[in-house]
Amino acid sequence: MKIKNKTILITGGSSGIGLEFAKQLYQQENKVIITGKNSEKLERIKKDYPHLKTIKSDVSQSNEIASLFQYIVKHYSDLSILINNAGIGKKIDLTQSHNVNLLNEEILVNLYGPIVMVNQFLPLLLKLPEAAIINITSALAFSPYPAVPIYSATKAGLQSYTSSLRMQLRNTSVKVFEIAPPSTQTEMLNGFGSRELKNINIMSPQKLVKISLEKIEQNQEQICPGQTAQLKYMSRIAPQFVLRQMSRHL
Repeated sequence: MKIKNKTILITGGSSGIGLEFAKQLYQQENKVIITGKNSEKLERIKKDYPHLKTIKSDVSQSNEIASLFQYIVKHYSDLSILINNAGIGKKIDLTQSHNVNLLNEEILVNLYGPIVMVNQFLPLLLKLPEAAIINITSALAFSPYPAVPIYSATKAGLQSYTSSLRMQLRNTSVKVFEIAPPSTQTEMLNGFGSRELKNINIMSPQKLVKISLEKIEQNQEQICPGQTAQLKYMSRIAPQFVLRQMSRHL
């Protein structure tokens, strides 16, 4: 699928992988719209990247998704690519009790949000001769990292949903891609120490996005850059070994 002269919506585009997608996609002559829930970050992007359209919107809130859709229909009805990138990950000790809102937050952003976004925007995408949905999962969709149990579960869930969505849309004009990033240099890694990140090759957002866009242009439906490919393979042939290795710092 050629990604040029398209109108593209990216959730969670105010930093990290989402912002890098926005920058590289704009360089390829696309019209790029990004959303985020942090007003300060969005204001900085308006100043630093005035060519990117920014919209404050929280994917964990269905009413905000509905409002976003109405805005897009009115101003960007030629939208042809949706990138569900918004995501959060937290270290959570399941042996302790937690506020239910803390437990729900990752589920709402990482899994509920993409599902509702697709439900809302798919009718618009289906009207076009060529369109795409790109869901950002994680290497941890293949094997959980127990230190981030809810994040791992939501990404596995999103991967399963993406596979089903792809099959249901296989005879339509909408292609469905999954990108499963390895450990990437984003804000999420700030919560981990050097001991936990030992022997992990951390990929830059620039490299991740470059590889991903190349694979999408080759119509590769599931994209597993860097160590994700290794984890995918090992989780199939030795799942318990991989899980023990992922748990060694608990």
